Amino acid sequence: MREDKTLKKRKEVIYDFMCDDLYVPMKFKELAMLLQVSKENRDELRQALESLESEGKIYLSKRGKYCKGAAKRIIGTYKANQRGFGFVILPEEASDIYISEENTGGAFDGDEVEVVITRESGDRNREGQIVRIISRGVVRIVGLYQKKLKSSYGFVLPDNQRIIQDIFIPEGASKGAVNGHKVVAELTSYGGNGRKPEGKIIEIIGHVNDPGTDIMSIVKGFDLPVEFPEKVLNQAERAARPISDADAAGRKDLKDWQMVTIDGEDAKDLDDAVSITRDGDNYILGVHIADVTNYVQENSALDREAYKRGTSVYLADRVIPMLPHTLSNGICSLNEGVDRLALSCIMTVNEKGIVTDHEIAETVICVDRRMTYTSVKKILEEQDEEEISKYRELVPMFQLMEELSGILRRRREQRGSIDFDFPETKMVLDENGRPLEIKPYDRNVAAKIIEDFMLLANETVAEDYYWQELPFVYRTHETPEEGKVRALATFINNFGYSMHVGINEVRPKEIQKLLAKTAGTPEEALISRLALRSMKQARYMPENTGHFGLAANYYTHFTSPIRRYPDLQIHRIIKDSLRGRMKEEKIQHYQKILPEVTKQASETERRAEEAERETVKLKKAEYMQEHIGEVFEGVISGLTKWGMYVELPNTVEGLVHVVNMTDDHYDYDESRYEMAGVHTGKVYKLGQKIHVRVAGTDRMLRTIDFQIAEGKDREDGEDEWQDDSK
Repeated sequence: MREDKTLKKRKEVIYDFMCDDLYVPMKFKELAMLLQVSKENRDELRQALESLESEGKIYLSKRGKYCKGAAKRIIGTYKANQRGFGFVILPEEASDIYISEENTGGAFDGDEVEVVITRESGDRNREGQIVRIISRGVVRIVGLYQKKLKSSYGFVLPDNQRIIQDIFIPEGASKGAVNGHKVVAELTSYGGNGRKPEGKIIEIIGHVNDPGTDIMSIVKGFDLPVEFPEKVLNQAERAARPISDADAAGRKDLKDWQMVTIDGEDAKDLDDAVSITRDGDNYILGVHIADVTNYVQENSALDREAYKRGTSVYLADRVIPMLPHTLSNGICSLNEGVDRLALSCIMTVNEKGIVTDHEIAETVICVDRRMTYTSVKKILEEQDEEEISKYRELVPMFQLMEELSGILRRRREQRGSIDFDFPETKMVLDENGRPLEIKPYDRNVAAKIIEDFMLLANETVAEDYYWQELPFVYRTHETPEEGKVRALATFINNFGYSMHVGINEVRPKEIQKLLAKTAGTPEEALISRLALRSMKQARYMPENTGHFGLAANYYTHFTSPIRRYPDLQIHRIIKDSLRGRMKEEKIQHYQKILPEVTKQASETERRAEEAERETVKLKKAEYMQEHIGEVFEGVISGLTKWGMYVELPNTVEGLVHVVNMTDDHYDYDESRYEMAGVHTGKVYKLGQKIHVRVAGTDRMLRTIDFQIAEGKDREDGEDEWQDDSK
């Protein structure tokens, strides 16, 4: 009690001193000197000041001076780290607030919290303390159920590594789960004061070793909606009626235009078709998109479900669609040889790749052939006689497409569009979901043609509606922070590269030129990744701020309304405009709903991306389990103080833990992105090729561990690494 009274007295003296009208904010040393606190007793002064801070009576300014009054309380989202600390993410600010383990205030990953700044050094280095949890982001937790022998209670070990405590499941709350079951637990208590969080099991997904349980655990972990409500399915059935004369009335009839869809072999929802002809020196390019809004009426049960889902989610062994299959694979899919309703963007493009005229129209189309990327590649790249003979009447059109695609690509390059050509992962699974093969996805000539045409249509539509000054949904990508780009420019000097960064101006052309210089070098993948990390994330917005990565002043997503809600929303706006319904009342309606629509679309897109990423990591770990002990050549793709990441040509990435580098003690030099041996002087650099042995995998953590294959690592990193993914 004596210590408490002493602390209380100290706090009263300090606070009275600060309340004096003559007090000016001062630093810790100045306070100590003025209050005549000896060096031996300064820890006690610091303790008193910290206590006053936590009570909100005083706060520490940006300049490190103690001021009277409550510190500014900031609201944000807590993102936990599996090592105990975390960050508070602020929606409108670039820098996060660091939260040490002792200052988390019992917050879970995803909670909305109120935080007080406790330390500040410049704009980017801030530390804080969570003082209030406003709302919980985690209500249900997916994990592995474990029950101790002869006990009446159990625990759920969370799949989410950011939730560092196990969940206590009391007697009678296990729903019959047994050891090894993957379950969904609903939290009934968040713990605190030495007590574990507590919950009850509401769903048993399946045994950890059962086929499909692993992916379904990810689906449940990200709260992805799987089954459609019966009302939605019934509405989809009623909407999916054949096209009538009334449906086609007033539409532009393009049924006799030669056009195709070009997609992957396993694609079922074909929402874009393309056509092309020559008109003198110009190309007439048609991008024809399924008119999904004809079947999904605003605010219907179908529409509300699509809005909630936001996007289709493509996992390793399944697709979770935004719309029921009756629509997405049926009447809304531009299937070969059947009439379909479409929204078409028909562009006149000159020989320089500039759109000189365009028309956006409601149309009726009939696709001639359903083509695959592989078939078109065989025709254009491999000159395959059998394939050419099979599609003889379409070959001139494909040649014209390749010609225009090259023009459009060169034009984008000239203006500075950045192409991060990272290989996507393609997985071949057996009927039980086991990975048989993992390899880079072939981004061939046909895929690039479709990409180029969709980009042009998206830009053309966005510019049209920007100048009409109507409410719209834009796909935006903001200019990266100057500080991050300057840090990249400093780092690349280590490799002999330079990059011009203007004052208050970062140009996409400079990033593009850097990537061009590094193409084919050992450090290409590394510098591309660092450049990508310096970028902001693209998002949907009702305001047009341009697209930095594409070096485009106007950009939107118009081309995939079957699988993306923003595209569906854009089609509604376009059709209201084309039909003369965009009156003041309708304009106000869209102005009111679009901020929330774009926010929801951006959030569901992030959720889908994270789920897809986790699925790929899971299957990679499962695949490499069959290759333990084998040696592979890879490239060092990342360095941290806990080890180095190595990526193999098949896109698999694993970690060589620093504790397993037994030949020496290695220190990480962050400024040079190097790991150097203290005794041997051996240096490992980013971008260096190296031989590694697969040491182990963890399907639960979705991680792969490598070891350096002794005697086979190349220490100089000078030889050119042949990237088989290109």
